[in-house]
Amino acid sequence: MMDWIPVVFVTFKLLVLGTGMFFAVKWHYDQGKKGKENERRAVLRAGGKVAAVFVLSLLGLVVVTFALARILGLDLSLP
Repeated sequence: MMDWIPVVFVTFKLLVLGTGMFFAVKWHYDQGKKGKENERRAVLRAGGKVAAVFVLSLLGLVVVTFALARILGLDLSLP
């Protein structure tokens, strides 16, 4: 009798955890399908903002670099 207790408990545990994981994945999948269009717009808007900030930061870095080079008297003219 004692030999079967771990087998029964492990089988029950795997059955319960497997069922719980199935429903958790199904719920998350269903939640992901709900607001897909709004989510896509939000991601595109956020990506555009990040790209704009990156370009503006790069432009500011170029301006600061050339201003510092001019102050230091470096020649950055093209040949």
